[in-house]
Amino acid sequence: MMSFSRKLLCSVAALAIGGAGTAWAQQGQQSAQTQSGVLEEIVVTAQRREQDLQTVPIAISAFSAVELERRQITKTLDLVNFVPNMTGSNNTSLGTANTYSIRALNNTESIPTFDPPVGTYVDDVYISRQNANNFSFFDVERVEVLRGPQGTLFGRNTTGGAVNVIMRKPAEESGGYVEVGYGRYDRVEGRASVDMPISDKILTKLSGFYANDKGYTRNLTTGERINDEDSMGVRGALRLKLSDEVIWDASLEYINTQQGNIANVYDPATGDRITRSGLRKGTSGTAFQGLLTGEKGTWGLHNTAKVISAISNFQVEAGEATSLSVITGFRGLSHEFMTDRLTTVTFPTGGAVNATDGGYDQFTQEIKVNGSLADGRLEYVAGLFYLYEDNVTDFADGNNTNPTTGVVTTFADRVLKNKTESAAGYAQVDFNATDQLKLTAGIRYTDEKKEIDFQPNANPRIPPANVFSTRDIIAGGIPVSRKTTLWTPRFAIDFQYNDDILLFASATKGFKSGGWNARGTNPGAILPFDPEIVWNYETGVRSDWLDQRLRVNVTGFYMDVAAFQLPAASLNPVTGQTIFITGNFADIENYGVETEISVVPMDGMNLFAAIGLQKAAYKNLAPSVANQLATCQQRLATPGTPAALIAAVCNVGIVSPTGTIGKPVRAPRHNITFGGNYTFAMAGDWALVPNVSVRRVGKHWISGSNPPQGFVKGYWRVNGGITLENEISGMEFAAECENCTGSTVITAFLAPHQFLDEPSRWIVRAKYRF
Repeated sequence: MMSFSRKLLCSVAALAIGGAGTAWAQQGQQSAQTQSGVLEEIVVTAQRREQDLQTVPIAISAFSAVELERRQITKTLDLVNFVPNMTGSNNTSLGTANTYSIRALNNTESIPTFDPPVGTYVDDVYISRQNANNFSFFDVERVEVLRGPQGTLFGRNTTGGAVNVIMRKPAEESGGYVEVGYGRYDRVEGRASVDMPISDKILTKLSGFYANDKGYTRNLTTGERINDEDSMGVRGALRLKLSDEVIWDASLEYINTQQGNIANVYDPATGDRITRSGLRKGTSGTAFQGLLTGEKGTWGLHNTAKVISAISNFQVEAGEATSLSVITGFRGLSHEFMTDRLTTVTFPTGGAVNATDGGYDQFTQEIKVNGSLADGRLEYVAGLFYLYEDNVTDFADGNNTNPTTGVVTTFADRVLKNKTESAAGYAQVDFNATDQLKLTAGIRYTDEKKEIDFQPNANPRIPPANVFSTRDIIAGGIPVSRKTTLWTPRFAIDFQYNDDILLFASATKGFKSGGWNARGTNPGAILPFDPEIVWNYETGVRSDWLDQRLRVNVTGFYMDVAAFQLPAASLNPVTGQTIFITGNFADIENYGVETEISVVPMDGMNLFAAIGLQKAAYKNLAPSVANQLATCQQRLATPGTPAALIAAVCNVGIVSPTGTIGKPVRAPRHNITFGGNYTFAMAGDWALVPNVSVRRVGKHWISGSNPPQGFVKGYWRVNGGITLENEISGMEFAAECENCTGSTVITAFLAPHQFLDEPSRWIVRAKYRF
């Protein structure tokens, strides 16, 4: 954390400059909002077709390319700062992975038998693994965050919502930009994109980024700086205009991200983040030879995700009323990491180490049709969808060092192979009953099959009880394949009161796939869990006022979540082993209100606010949890009960250390963001644009059993910057800070350690558009 004087200076500077940086929409042109003093219209595809944001009866936050720059949104994790009832952080130890929480639905696991409840899409292609969903934006057209289940049009694993990223297509004219930056911790950044049309029918684009820094955490044992980043990516895009009715868009992308999130603590004496892990960085060494099998035995601290993805979208306009899209996607992910969770003391082989070497491949195919009938009275979207996943994970859990004896215990070392095959058909129809009244009905049918296979690695250190294969799981009566078929409907009604006000109400069902507790260290712990089923009811208003200078969008919701899936972990005080469990512990009820406000009080000034209020609670406890709760209360009330017996049932799952049912995790009662920007016109076509955004997040829990270490106090977060830009020359210079006041926030707790968010950062940038 910064000294008080530096914090005060940053706070005053950020608050004085007020707003959320401005930028040109494309090729050096400022947004219509800045030029005309009205709010810009944003086109979204939340209903799988292009619509004006203000006509869509869905809870959605949309950010154009202009707004992404204004609000300093440079990667997917930054989105959580601006979306009502959304929080997020990196997964424990993994800077490449985000765990999103929308309306109390979240998942903190990266093992592929778990699925995230907030789906990520890039150009309509689903990203199934959250291991590498924290990626940089380097040529994005817009981003949409849909809140609540999207089971009809987006499908499975969107019970919480969806993050939909739409990349910019190749332009018809040559142009582009180059940007470089330097910041705290010797951070060097570079971004570039260039449009290179070959002819009026063959358009191409090449984009890339690079980021490198020295790391914000000092390892006092090794002398190294860790939690650094060394990332790069390149993307090529092609658009072929085969005719006036036929367009083919294709892209190929490669991203290599190395970014850690190793547990660290704040040192008040120096203001630094520190750790004492005995592990050095890198992927070569001898630390785990004889302790772990394969390449894992030579690893040090690191986290590397390499992704190659290919997307094809073949689009045919069959007349004015019908269009066909054939969307194909392939994504290959190689993810390897070595973590250390117990870093407050020094052990040569780490205090609590996990190692994973994974390869994850997915293929998706979708055929989508949009159209209208009866002179536009009926509008429809329908399609077929197919997904195939093939994953291999070589991983070891629980390599713990006894703090007293220094003896290393390795609890499990095995290979998991799992596959998923899912097919679906969907349709949604809008009936325009009158010029103002629209009725919507949609349905999706999903047929999904999953299977798992476990094989032990030849590691003689593993306790015999923890050496198992698929045969042992089956012998214990646990299924190794499961099939799910489910209908997920949607019903909505909206009334266009006038050109500027839309009223709506909806009911939507969604589901998240079931799976297995893959981190179990014995065959009896590989327990299956059922799909998570959600019914969501919404009502709201979309409104523009004061000749499009004021926009107020309000959504009220009630969510009924059955068979809520919660990954949980507890620490056995006798063995020192972290026990991972996942199950359908209870249902969840959540209700709240989400408000988004944008206003242009005068030409050149843009202000915004996003307010999320919610109240989530467990209900309908599973019988096993009810019995656990009763046993916990009994043991706590009985004098002389051994601590080990109490720890076996208290502070486990959703039962708290004090014998109560915990509160749902990552569900603060409120989160509020407000900010804005103002464009000061200067001589010589220059403009000065200060910006700021301030976020308040209420107190909440980040561990299912609600131990004291998993409690997050309410906190403030300030981002800000100032930009000097010239519309004519295309030059732009900016100075920005994130977490300007240096707040320290707990983002995760995985026994026995807390994880913190990143410290304050600053960066200066130069950009040239041509």
